[in-house]
Amino acid sequence: MNREILLISLSAFFADLGYQAAIAIFPIFIVVALSASASEYGIASAVAFGIGSFFGYLGGLLSDRYENRYIAIFGNALIPLISLMALTNSILIAVMLFSGGWWARNFRSPARRSMVAVNSTKKNRSSVFGFLHVLDIGGGMLSVVGLLALLYLGLSIKSILLLTAIPLIISTLLLIFAKNTMHKKQQLLLSSSKPLESRASIGAYRGIIIATALYGFSTYSFGFPILTIAKQTSSFIGIGSYAVYLGISAFAGYWIGSKRYNKIKSLSYMGYALSGFGSLLLGLSYAYGLGAVWSYIAVGILGFAFGIIETLEPTLISFIKNVKELGKGMGSLSGSRSLGIFTANLVMGVLYVVNPFYSYIYATTVSIIAGIIVLMMSREFVN
Repeated sequence: MNREILLISLSAFFADLGYQAAIAIFPIFIVVALSASASEYGIASAVAFGIGSFFGYLGGLLSDRYENRYIAIFGNALIPLISLMALTNSILIAVMLFSGGWWARNFRSPARRSMVAVNSTKKNRSSVFGFLHVLDIGGGMLSVVGLLALLYLGLSIKSILLLTAIPLIISTLLLIFAKNTMHKKQQLLLSSSKPLESRASIGAYRGIIIATALYGFSTYSFGFPILTIAKQTSSFIGIGSYAVYLGISAFAGYWIGSKRYNKIKSLSYMGYALSGFGSLLLGLSYAYGLGAVWSYIAVGILGFAFGIIETLEPTLISFIKNVKELGKGMGSLSGSRSLGIFTANLVMGVLYVVNPFYSYIYATTVSIIAGIIVLMMSREFVN
């Protein structure tokens, strides 16, 4: 832990404190307030979350060419576009504003992860990424709890959306003060690192990227669980499930970051495969009317798996890539995930209209396949 890691992590905390409430509101705002269908929401999610693959990869490439700090600040500064949804009643304009803010978030993420990597040592990197995930997702959990409190007090959705801009601005200011303070000796060692072939097999890197993409194909917008639970209970309880998801995810990231487990096996079993089981349980809960308790358990499983994945994926990439290609590696990670998410939300939207159970079975199958692939293609990875 050092000053820079703390500033980056606090920036992540305030970023999620802002935009996670908007993410929770988005499905309700689009489907309920603006009267869009579930399939239209699927298309909107695909556009917002999926096309971000290009911006994630671009941000990673630019962070290698220019100082990653500047790329991170630029992207972070544009995230408040999400908050401006409050100013329109048009579905199209709302989706464009939400998408623009999310694309900016994707653009800055590889650069921010690179900043974390170069300000930490290999020995402590998983712990540092775990700490980042705790503050990142912890801010999101508080965001949703605050959202529920404001809704309970009768504040309008549009007013809440405008308020989300405040922590987002604070997030950018904190990032401005963060610098790359890696010692010159460490920079020299990383810059002259042995090529990928001698540090870990090419198959390891490809395996992680392919598995990440496949996991993306199973990663639907959390708006679908919110809508599923809301349909069975109420919008309030549906949005509340997001707080559970984020809270358990934060715990999982901290927990796995402080352990010395085999990272590949942990990513496969406790990440991808467990995520598939969570989707299956959520589908069964809907199909058999098991109620909010079982739906919340499923959401908790999904959150735990997500925390493992978000901590271990960038940690493993930082071990493989040397500092000259670190941004590209992180960009490929973000890009491959988002590319899958684009398809996932389209498929989920179509299947959800037919029967929500089918959509969750699809997500289960693809997520488990991702776990199998990362094991098969990464046997030679050096932990």
